[in-house]
Amino acid sequence: MTNSSSEQYRVPTAYWVKIIIIFFLGWIVIYAGRAVFSPIVGELQSEFGLSNAETGGIMSLFFLAYTALQIPSGILGDKLGRKRILVTGFALYAIFIAAIYFAPSFAIFLLLWMLAGAAQGSYYGPQYALSSEAIPKKWITLGSAIIGSGMSFGIAMGYYLSSTLVSTYHTSWKMPFVLVAIPIIIVTLLMALGIKERVLPAPLTTNQFLPKTTFADLFKNRNLVLAYITIFCSIYGFFVIITWLPNYLEAERGMNKVEASQIASIVPWISIIGTILCSYVSDRLGRRKPVILFMMPLSLVAMFGIVYSDSYAMLIAVLVLYGFIGKISLNPVLIALVADNAPRASLSTAFGLYNFFGMSASICAPYVTGLIADKTGSLNSGFYFASLVILIGIIAISFVKEGDRH
Repeated sequence: MTNSSSEQYRVPTAYWVKIIIIFFLGWIVIYAGRAVFSPIVGELQSEFGLSNAETGGIMSLFFLAYTALQIPSGILGDKLGRKRILVTGFALYAIFIAAIYFAPSFAIFLLLWMLAGAAQGSYYGPQYALSSEAIPKKWITLGSAIIGSGMSFGIAMGYYLSSTLVSTYHTSWKMPFVLVAIPIIIVTLLMALGIKERVLPAPLTTNQFLPKTTFADLFKNRNLVLAYITIFCSIYGFFVIITWLPNYLEAERGMNKVEASQIASIVPWISIIGTILCSYVSDRLGRRKPVILFMMPLSLVAMFGIVYSDSYAMLIAVLVLYGFIGKISLNPVLIALVADNAPRASLSTAFGLYNFFGMSASICAPYVTGLIADKTGSLNSGFYFASLVILIGIIAISFVKEGDRH
């Protein structure tokens, strides 16, 4: 089964290149909004008297709201229009994250933070449904990789913005939230003006020309279910890193806030190279499973090595390794696996489910890691547990049945 429209109708190159750029920018501002939180963990703990588990719970609640919107936004995108859901969600995202600056209490901050997470939940399913239909089949993994590399830029941008404002310019810990709203508004306007609801002629997109599928049918597809399990395991490890790594480097390695953020930024910067290279190899092979089975065991080694490293050089090396083959680099290959197997009539729903199960890990990872740290007195055990979760993902992907698609 193919989900690319290019075999039936040629989407203009200028258009699918344009949406790659817009969606790339979308991921930048989504991850920038998330990443501004990590460098200010210490300030929140001091101001509100929070434990590690409670601090991790703040991120878990954000991703609970985000994850809860995945399936509804996918279904609504298929029924009401993907562009409509995207633009509305991003406009609300800008409003809620900017409003954090004016939050008078911890309870209001937490409410607005969760609403920002819920608004972000409108993005994943509709975005990848639109891009998967528009990008030609031979470029689908590479195109998704370029889009997804926006996550890397966003993480680095969020880390830098937050740590610099608070540590160098001594602003309130709330200031990064209002400043990050500015590029979010710009991207919202680009989506409203630059995205088409349909890239296919109307007759090809009406339901009468598409196979009838139900929500339950997606769970009958072996490869889709295994992809959902795999992304859960990969994202668990990833969110241990982006939520706790800057604080871990401060608390366990004695780095200052700016240095810790710079070192943590190695992961997203290196992932830009890994994302494009691994996606290119996947497209050339025409298969996803061999690439994933190469990447995930190395990801496990890198996660384990973050704690095990006993020198600065070794720490840098394992962070470079994780950046190269970790979740951000793996994501476009798994997205291509979903696109290969999901019915086109339910693409937005299939991607919503994919991100729902994946981001369920983001609910667990911050809190569980903080809880383990409270129980053991160190964040080390949380990273070891993440390694075990990644191992489960390796086992799951090994059961995918995939033939040569060339």
